[in-house]
Amino acid sequence: MFKKSAFLLLLFLLIASPVYAAAPTTESVQLSVDLVWVMIAAFLVFFMHAGFAMVESGFTRAKNALNILMKNFITISSAALLFFLVGYGIMFGTSAGSLIGADGFFLSGVEDISFFVFQAMFVATCATIISGAVAERIKLGSYVLIVVAMTAVIYPVVGHWIWQGDGWLSSLGFSDFAGSTVVHLTGAAAALTVVLFLGPRIGKYTGKKVNVIPGHNVPIGALGVFILWLGWFGFNGGSTLAADPSLVPMVIGTTLLSTSAALVSSALYTKLRFKRVDASLSLNGVLAGLVGITAGCAEISLGGSILVGLVSGILLVEGIRFLDTKLRIDDPVGAITVHGICGIWGTLAIGLFSTSTGLFYGQGLSQLGIQLIGVLAVVAWTMVTLGAFTYVISRFSPIRVSEEEEIAGLDFAEHGSNAYELKEIVLTNETSTEAGTRLALADRLNNLTSSKEKVSS
Repeated sequence: MFKKSAFLLLLFLLIASPVYAAAPTTESVQLSVDLVWVMIAAFLVFFMHAGFAMVESGFTRAKNALNILMKNFITISSAALLFFLVGYGIMFGTSAGSLIGADGFFLSGVEDISFFVFQAMFVATCATIISGAVAERIKLGSYVLIVVAMTAVIYPVVGHWIWQGDGWLSSLGFSDFAGSTVVHLTGAAAALTVVLFLGPRIGKYTGKKVNVIPGHNVPIGALGVFILWLGWFGFNGGSTLAADPSLVPMVIGTTLLSTSAALVSSALYTKLRFKRVDASLSLNGVLAGLVGITAGCAEISLGGSILVGLVSGILLVEGIRFLDTKLRIDDPVGAITVHGICGIWGTLAIGLFSTSTGLFYGQGLSQLGIQLIGVLAVVAWTMVTLGAFTYVISRFSPIRVSEEEEIAGLDFAEHGSNAYELKEIVLTNETSTEAGTRLALADRLNNLTSSKEKVSS
């Protein structure tokens, strides 16, 4: 029986026809490489949210760190779901009057899921800009409702105008390669709107005096900046949507040089302005350079990107100072200046430095005018719509926590716990017996440790 089975198996192997996979073509290989690049870029943009969380928590007080972390997790999760349900359709669906998408909801009829994933990272980035500006005083529930409005409607409409192809700003010739306006200015305009409703944190202003409320962990904030810098290479580089060997290196190069120049200019400017190199402003200078070059990273030269970054760093310092001391707008992490003022600058910089349409390359003022129209339209749309939405929800319930909750910290007020475990013995709140018992226990433990050390020696 064994011999018969072996013979049949051998016969089967001899007569069986080998099956080969289809030989890869140049086109299929290129599609695979493009897909891998876009997905890696999406992962980098996702990782940026770790940077945002670290910057926001590090530059604010310890008693609100857990609340900030939870806001960032909620933002990216809810943004992904809402973008799937309605946001993608509004942003990239068939245009209705060049204003809004009319199909593609629930990704119906959408075949390129990789593009959806990449764009979902962007919508979450726009929404999380609000988190830092409103930190330490907004109710978690109110913040979530604002994120819903931003990710489901407000941001997708802006994206449709500029990135869909048939949007009215795109038809005018408005240029924003990776999102200085679509992502950053929209997020900053929304942040400013909500901050105006909230008002400053308790203790920020005393009469005409502006009080500094320092962050609790600058090293964590600095690490967050490094993470954002790394992620931004995916943010801008992935916007090529293809592993183009001529375009991708240029985009990464302009991003690197603009950012480096912004850090240098903000550090030197604070030295000249305040006689010290201010660490927090210099770190924000990095983000200012990133935002400033995002719109034009594919059409501004390497030399031009350095100039864009140098201006971004100085704008960052003066912008934060102006908002903080003159307008008395309390923005704990400088998000409105970084993403708003520098977002405007980056958008307008295309009209000046673009090698194909810029004023400095002999192309006149036309592109600069189109860029300005886009800036004004996006700011107006975002502030009016979100302002109306925030006003409505504030009529039902205040969007700001109570004074007692703000003083105690949002960690405990909103989540019932703290980011850090701080154990303290306050003798004034204990009976003498309880205090004596604890001190006696401490003495016994110290004596026990001393005895062990003597024996070992």
